[in-house]
Amino acid sequence: MLKVFADRGGTFTDIVTVTNNQAIIDRLSRHPERFLIVTLPNQEWIIVYKVLSENPEQYQDAAIQGIRDIMGISSNEPIPTEAIEVVKMGTTVATNALLERKGDRVVLIITKGFKDALRIGYQNRPNIFARHIVLPTMLYEQVIEIDERYDAYGNELTPVNIQQAENDLQAVYNTGIRSCAIVFMHSDRYPKHEQQIAQIAQEIGFTQISVSHQVSPLMKLVSRGDTTVVDAYLTPILRRYVNQVASQLPGVKLMFMKSDGGLVAAEQFQGKDSILSGPAGGIVGAVQTSKRAGFDSVITFDMGGTSTDVAHFKGEYERQLDSEIAGARMRVPVLAINTIAAGGGSILSFDGSSYRVGPQSAGSNPGPACYRRGGPLTITDANVMLGKIYPQYFPSVFGIDGNLPLDKDTVIQQFTQLAQDIQSATLNHCTPEQVAAGFIAIAVENMANAIKKISLQRGYDVTQYVLCCFGGAGGQVACLIADTLGMKKIFLHPYAGVFSAYGMGLADVRAIREGGVEQPLIQALIPKLHQLMEYLETQARSEINEARSQVEIVKKVNLKYEGTNSTLTVNFADDVVLMRQEFEDEHKSRYGFIQLEKTLIVESASVEVIQKMETPEEPLITRTRSIVEAPEAVEIVRMFTADRWHDTPVYRREDLQPEDSINGPAIVVEKISTIVVEPHWQARLTECNHLILQRL
Repeated sequence: MLKVFADRGGTFTDIVTVTNNQAIIDRLSRHPERFLIVTLPNQEWIIVYKVLSENPEQYQDAAIQGIRDIMGISSNEPIPTEAIEVVKMGTTVATNALLERKGDRVVLIITKGFKDALRIGYQNRPNIFARHIVLPTMLYEQVIEIDERYDAYGNELTPVNIQQAENDLQAVYNTGIRSCAIVFMHSDRYPKHEQQIAQIAQEIGFTQISVSHQVSPLMKLVSRGDTTVVDAYLTPILRRYVNQVASQLPGVKLMFMKSDGGLVAAEQFQGKDSILSGPAGGIVGAVQTSKRAGFDSVITFDMGGTSTDVAHFKGEYERQLDSEIAGARMRVPVLAINTIAAGGGSILSFDGSSYRVGPQSAGSNPGPACYRRGGPLTITDANVMLGKIYPQYFPSVFGIDGNLPLDKDTVIQQFTQLAQDIQSATLNHCTPEQVAAGFIAIAVENMANAIKKISLQRGYDVTQYVLCCFGGAGGQVACLIADTLGMKKIFLHPYAGVFSAYGMGLADVRAIREGGVEQPLIQALIPKLHQLMEYLETQARSEINEARSQVEIVKKVNLKYEGTNSTLTVNFADDVVLMRQEFEDEHKSRYGFIQLEKTLIVESASVEVIQKMETPEEPLITRTRSIVEAPEAVEIVRMFTADRWHDTPVYRREDLQPEDSINGPAIVVEKISTIVVEPHWQARLTECNHLILQRL
């Protein structure tokens, strides 16, 4: 049987498979250049495999193709699904649809008089000095105003005009729109009118009906409405992709990663929960493996082909309720991930006076210049130029036919030309390798600033944290990032190059439900909070559908000072004093002050139901060499770092043994990534095959 964990990234799709099938292992062992196979203690194996996310000449869907390659099935044969136990996936389908504005056509149905409420929004000014204000594009195409109204206390001021609603919805339906977002005033507490309109829309034939009191049952019309529109916009796209995958895997248990770090059954996967599907898998993988290695204070650093994601962990997953992703505002729990457009595929350019890194990415098609598809220079090419990536240690999967190695000659040629162009424009003489190093320095500074935003700017001393580095490109800049931030220790798991996929296998099934409160935090409120949380727990359990003994319950409340909008999440307790103390400690750390005279308001409450899943074991390795015998380098190469060339040994990770130490500069290569040990850093291997980099 196979358990398949897959993540479709912007450049590569990563596949991690756990199996006990000896025949598959025997066949794949004949191709060590393409598949990494690790033996587990329980007579199972882990197979690690990467495939380009886009290769239209050869396959339609990368994840399905990865499964076919592992099982040895050609593209025109049906997949033997009886041999697959479960498939757990993360996907960027919804994210890409949002970025490219290619979701489904949506009609917004809103209370009369509020037609422009979502367009007006909160009047945020990200750049307060900008004279030309560019409003974000709205995801909905048309608006229907419904003559209806409840007041804030539940009194029905205006009943729904049923005839008008039917006529307007039918007219929109006749234009070809099949997705609707229903958002009424005060419907988070009084949803009857939304339910009536949803029934009418269903009878007319709308195939996607997103209702705000179900999508985001919290106060604030604008944020609730934005979230509902996003859900209506993306869910049909997501549903078509899920159905496409399911059609290739009939009868297989199919699960997807949500933005909050939990798994959900494919049929319950919604647009509002899918935006950070892939990155969330990486965070889960980083956190769970770091905890296994004994690290509780972690900065996760995921550098992939298209972007870099960073997150903060200190004992529990950090989530945020309000977020803005690709210009769309949402109010659902998502992992607190800071993303910047700097990845291995970020395009390098010179604008006549300064270097530019990104935000555009070469993706996987055409990809970086070294991919042999006519792509532009990227961060990956810069590392090739600097001698930190060597073609002989990468699989030969490039070019139109997918069978050629990386093209170093083209990289050298293009950087040489770029250096000449820079000299002509600025009269500054730089060698090609100095130009490449300059671009890397800019990218490193951008990524370090992203980490500062989630750590230093929130009162956390980043020097006391471990940098958990992963992603296909992460190991190439890990030491440079840590140097910039003053961090002294880096953790690199053996599957760091495919963490987002491996994280799918380490994740639990999670269901989170929120409810609005908006009342002062006093002892008399505790019974009402208990009642609300019992209701939320029942709702969450219905999604998981498991017995009480098999789940863990986490209860939280979101608190804020009266008259403010910024909430902090604390653990729910029967003692009001305990909750206030936790809030004040966090407020003091985050903002540097507290306001003892102000009343605390419970904005909302949440209940998370967690079903623990069976997860892959960590392989153990034993030392067979003498403790005084150093590891042997496979060759000595030239690497440019610290503004000069160094003779640098190259080690294969599989040749290293527990307690081996390597002083930089050095390069450690593995089948899924390359790790650069900069000067003044030392690499040490543990018995769990964890690579720990320590600042000397």
